[in-house]
Amino acid sequence: MSDHTTDHLPLDCRACRAIDAFDGNVDGVLFGANKFHVIDERKRWRAVLDAQDKAADRVTNFAGSLRFVYMHSIWFAIWILINIGILGASMKFDPFPFGLLTMIVSLEAIFLSTFVMVSQNRQAKRSDIRAQMDFETNLRAEIWAIHIGAALQIDHDHVEEIVRQALAASEDH
Repeated sequence: MSDHTTDHLPLDCRACRAIDAFDGNVDGVLFGANKFHVIDERKRWRAVLDAQDKAADRVTNFAGSLRFVYMHSIWFAIWILINIGILGASMKFDPFPFGLLTMIVSLEAIFLSTFVMVSQNRQAKRSDIRAQMDFETNLRAEIWAIHIGAALQIDHDHVEEIVRQALAASEDH
Protein backbone atom coordinates (compact mmCIF):
# COMPACT_ATOMS: atom_id res chain seq x y z
CA MET A 1 0.00 0.00 0.00
CA SER A 2 1.76 3.09 -1.18
CA ASP A 3 -0.90 5.70 -0.42
CA HIS A 4 -3.18 5.15 2.55
CA THR A 5 -5.59 7.83 1.33
CA THR A 6 -6.64 5.84 -1.73
CA ASP A 7 -6.00 2.22 -0.74
CA HIS A 8 -8.88 0.43 0.89
CA LEU A 9 -8.21 -2.18 3.52
CA PRO A 10 -10.18 -5.40 3.73
CA LEU A 11 -12.16 -4.82 6.89
CA ASP A 12 -12.54 -8.38 8.14
CA CYS A 13 -12.08 -7.20 11.72
CA ARG A 14 -15.07 -5.72 13.59
CA ALA A 15 -12.80 -3.27 15.40
CA CYS A 16 -11.34 -2.00 12.11
CA ARG A 17 -14.87 -1.55 10.77
CA ALA A 18 -15.68 0.47 13.90
CA ILE A 19 -12.59 2.63 13.39
CA ASP A 20 -13.52 3.13 9.74
CA ALA A 21 -17.04 4.21 10.71
CA PHE A 22 -15.81 6.55 13.45
CA ASP A 23 -15.21 9.44 11.02
CA GLY A 24 -18.74 9.04 9.65
CA ASN A 25 -17.50 7.76 6.31
CA VAL A 26 -17.44 4.00 5.84
CA ASP A 27 -14.94 3.81 3.00
CA GLY A 28 -12.29 1.29 4.04
CA VAL A 29 -9.77 4.09 4.68
CA LEU A 30 -8.74 4.04 8.32
CA PHE A 31 -6.03 6.66 8.66
CA GLY A 32 -5.71 8.77 5.56
CA ALA A 33 -2.14 9.72 4.71
CA ASN A 34 -0.93 9.50 8.32
CA LYS A 35 1.59 6.89 9.31
CA PHE A 36 1.75 6.09 12.99
CA HIS A 37 4.74 4.79 14.90
CA VAL A 38 6.49 5.45 18.19
CA ILE A 39 9.74 7.42 18.26
CA ASP A 40 11.77 8.05 21.37
CA GLU A 41 11.31 11.68 22.38
CA ARG A 42 14.97 11.95 23.35
CA LYS A 43 16.03 11.02 19.78
CA ARG A 44 13.72 13.63 18.25
CA TRP A 45 14.88 16.17 20.79
CA ARG A 46 18.58 15.59 20.07
CA ALA A 47 17.86 16.19 16.39
CA VAL A 48 16.47 19.62 17.26
CA LEU A 49 19.45 20.70 19.35
CA ASP A 50 22.42 22.43 17.85
CA ALA A 51 25.44 24.23 19.28
CA GLN A 52 23.78 27.66 19.45
CA ASP A 53 20.77 26.25 21.28
CA LYS A 54 23.00 24.45 23.75
CA ALA A 55 24.97 27.65 24.38
CA ALA A 56 21.74 29.60 24.91
CA ASP A 57 20.59 26.97 27.40
CA ARG A 58 23.87 27.16 29.31
CA VAL A 59 23.70 30.96 29.52
CA THR A 60 20.04 30.89 30.53
CA ASN A 61 20.66 28.24 33.18
CA PHE A 62 23.54 30.27 34.63
CA ALA A 63 21.61 33.56 34.47
CA GLY A 64 18.73 31.92 36.31
CA SER A 65 20.89 30.77 39.22
CA LEU A 66 21.64 32.28 42.60
CA ARG A 67 25.34 32.12 41.73
CA PHE A 68 24.62 34.68 39.00
CA VAL A 69 22.81 36.92 41.51
CA TYR A 70 25.63 36.68 44.05
CA MET A 71 28.33 37.39 41.45
CA HIS A 72 26.43 40.42 40.17
CA SER A 73 25.78 41.71 43.69
CA ILE A 74 29.52 41.56 44.45
CA TRP A 75 30.40 43.07 41.06
CA PHE A 76 27.92 45.97 41.52
CA ALA A 77 29.12 46.59 45.08
CA ILE A 78 32.78 46.73 44.02
CA TRP A 79 31.94 48.93 41.01
CA ILE A 80 29.97 51.38 43.15
CA LEU A 81 32.56 51.42 45.97
CA ILE A 82 35.36 52.16 43.50
CA ASN A 83 33.35 54.88 41.75
CA ILE A 84 32.23 56.71 44.88
CA GLY A 85 35.87 57.00 45.92
CA ILE A 86 36.03 54.53 48.83
CA LEU A 87 39.23 53.02 47.44
CA GLY A 88 40.70 56.39 46.46
CA ALA A 89 39.69 59.17 44.10
CA SER A 90 42.30 58.12 41.52
CA MET A 91 40.51 54.80 40.94
CA LYS A 92 37.20 56.41 39.86
CA PHE A 93 36.40 55.70 36.23
CA ASP A 94 32.57 55.85 36.16
CA PRO A 95 31.33 58.70 38.36
CA PHE A 96 27.82 58.84 39.80
CA PRO A 97 25.20 58.19 38.32
CA PHE A 98 27.33 55.36 36.89
CA GLY A 99 26.51 55.78 33.19
CA LEU A 100 28.99 53.08 32.07
CA LEU A 101 27.57 50.59 34.56
CA THR A 102 24.04 51.42 33.37
CA MET A 103 25.04 50.86 29.74
CA ILE A 104 26.79 47.56 30.53
CA VAL A 105 23.83 46.29 32.55
CA SER A 106 21.41 47.36 29.79
CA LEU A 107 23.41 45.50 27.15
CA GLU A 108 23.60 42.48 29.42
CA ALA A 109 19.81 42.57 29.87
CA ILE A 110 19.30 42.70 26.10
CA PHE A 111 21.50 39.67 25.53
CA LEU A 112 20.09 37.72 28.46
CA SER A 113 16.52 38.32 27.30
CA THR A 114 17.50 37.06 23.85
CA PHE A 115 19.04 33.92 25.34
CA VAL A 116 15.90 33.37 27.40
CA MET A 117 13.71 33.71 24.29
CA VAL A 118 15.89 31.26 22.36
CA SER A 119 15.58 28.76 25.22
CA GLN A 120 11.82 29.31 25.42
CA ASN A 121 11.48 28.71 21.68
CA ARG A 122 13.37 25.44 22.06
CA GLN A 123 11.13 24.43 24.94
CA ALA A 124 8.10 25.19 22.77
CA LYS A 125 9.55 22.93 20.06
CA ARG A 126 10.04 20.22 22.65
CA SER A 127 6.44 20.65 23.81
CA ASP A 128 5.30 20.26 20.20
CA ILE A 129 7.26 17.02 19.92
CA ARG A 130 5.72 15.76 23.16
CA ALA A 131 2.23 16.72 21.98
CA GLN A 132 2.75 14.78 18.74
CA MET A 133 4.01 11.78 20.68
CA ASP A 134 1.04 12.02 23.07
CA PHE A 135 -1.27 12.06 20.06
CA GLU A 136 0.41 8.95 18.66
CA THR A 137 0.16 7.19 22.01
CA ASN A 138 -3.50 8.16 22.40
CA LEU A 139 -4.26 6.99 18.87
CA ARG A 140 -2.54 3.69 19.52
CA ALA A 141 -4.46 3.26 22.79
CA GLU A 142 -7.74 4.06 21.05
CA ILE A 143 -7.11 1.49 18.32
CA TRP A 144 -6.18 -1.15 20.89
CA ALA A 145 -9.23 -0.31 22.99
CA ILE A 146 -11.53 -0.64 19.99
CA HIS A 147 -9.97 -3.99 19.04
CA ILE A 148 -10.23 -5.28 22.60
CA GLY A 149 -13.82 -4.04 22.82
CA ALA A 150 -14.67 -5.76 19.55
CA ALA A 151 -13.06 -8.99 20.73
CA LEU A 152 -15.14 -8.78 23.90
CA GLN A 153 -18.23 -7.91 21.81
CA ILE A 154 -18.70 -4.57 23.56
CA ASP A 155 -21.03 -2.19 21.73
CA HIS A 156 -18.81 0.65 20.44
CA ASP A 157 -21.70 3.09 20.09
CA HIS A 158 -22.80 2.44 23.68
CA VAL A 159 -19.27 3.11 24.98
CA GLU A 160 -19.05 6.33 22.95
CA GLU A 161 -22.38 7.49 24.36
CA ILE A 162 -21.11 6.86 27.91
CA VAL A 163 -17.93 8.81 27.06
CA ARG A 164 -20.00 11.74 25.73
CA GLN A 165 -22.08 11.74 28.93
CA ALA A 166 -18.92 11.62 31.09
CA LEU A 167 -17.38 14.51 29.14
CA ALA A 168 -20.57 16.56 29.44
CA ALA A 169 -20.68 15.88 33.18
CA SER A 170 -17.03 16.88 33.58
CA GLU A 171 -17.70 20.21 31.85
CA ASP A 172 -20.38 21.00 34.44
CA HIS A 173 -17.84 20.93 37.28
